[in-house]
Amino acid sequence: MRSARHLVQLGFTLTELAVVFAIVALLLAGAMYTLSAQTEQRNFEETRRRLDQARELVLAFAVVNGRLPCPARSANAVAGGTTIVTGNEVRNATTGACADDSAVSDYYGGTNAGVTLGLLPASTIGFQQVDSQGFAVDAWNNRIRYAVAGKVTNCTGTPTPAPSPNPQPYFTSASNLKSNGISCQPSDLLICKSATGISGADCGGAANQIMSQDLVSAVIFSTGKNGAQTPGTDEAANLNGDPIFVWHTPTPSTATNGEFDDQFTWITVGELYRRLIAAGQLP
Repeated sequence: MRSARHLVQLGFTLTELAVVFAIVALLLAGAMYTLSAQTEQRNFEETRRRLDQARELVLAFAVVNGRLPCPARSANAVAGGTTIVTGNEVRNATTGACADDSAVSDYYGGTNAGVTLGLLPASTIGFQQVDSQGFAVDAWNNRIRYAVAGKVTNCTGTPTPAPSPNPQPYFTSASNLKSNGISCQPSDLLICKSATGISGADCGGAANQIMSQDLVSAVIFSTGKNGAQTPGTDEAANLNGDPIFVWHTPTPSTATNGEFDDQFTWITVGELYRRLIAAGQLP
């Protein structure tokens, strides 16, 4: 192999060699950037596919069991001081109540009464892409989140359970769903376009609202590549334990509300009821 000195002797100056090496470096950097961008796009699309698959598996579970599954739990203290770490749903088989995240409060208790938050119950619904502990993960190996509506409203007659503000397990209870038919609507899960303007249980106006509380029975989402390690303002709204979520197209860290790469899907109450009726689970 010819040395740089020999090449210089043949007519190449050090300046010319430096230019060549700089061009090669730029080409390599461009190739690496393109490869990285392609990898991120594949991960984004794969996560989208997993969320869609999770959504269908949750609905399939509902068709078979007549109810939505409860979330899975990761090291959450539940009744009796027991610590739960499982990819299965954590649910009281007698009442249908889910064990809520201890940081949020007990299910149907505290300031966030009704909403139940947690992780996608991979084992319960048969989701295959899991981590070493059996929890459903996205393409970046971050655990997939799952929330179920708890409060109901607009029920006809005298429903069991009673509608909010005194809810009982509803969408996670086959017997309660069967008793009330399709008259009850969810009344706590809300999806906004931005965390800016959110006030109490409201997006701050129709212009900032994507889905209202009476439409969404369950939410499934990924925290994206950043895994919510340094969440922006909008991402933080998805992790604060309340039933209000934010979704929009991805934004960089320089955006007004910071980086946002969460991915979402949800199940409307209309689709849930339609599937249950078609399966003979309702009315």
